[in-house]
Amino acid sequence: MIFSVKAPIPGFETIKEVELEKIDEFFVKFISKSDPTTFTLINPFMLRPYAFEIPEYFRTLLDINEKSNILILNIMIIATPIETSTINFIAPLVFNVDNQSLAQVVLDANQHPDFGLMESISGFLNKTSQE
Repeated sequence: MIFSVKAPIPGFETIKEVELEKIDEFFVKFISKSDPTTFTLINPFMLRPYAFEIPEYFRTLLDINEKSNILILNIMIIATPIETSTINFIAPLVFNVDNQSLAQVVLDANQHPDFGLMESISGFLNKTSQE
């Protein structure tokens, strides 16, 4: 599915349109349509409790209402070994699937002290393997 970027992604301001390719229930590939940039995205809800309010600015920008089909994914930096890979929980990508729009929402770290910029996946791998 193709999505229009409605607010510049910090560090990747030239990306205006992206394609998402689902890998499995955990991972999605983010592919820029204008340059060779790709990211691996992860479903945060598969790893931890993850809740936040989408700020009103982004709700308006993405035309989100209570009936909107929303997808929340986080950027994962893949490393070798995989246990050293990191996830950005403080700046989720918010997708409105209904109108195929997206924006990266940088959350207030003071309101979300448990969400880090570069959290190691190793802590989550250990938790999921114990359950």
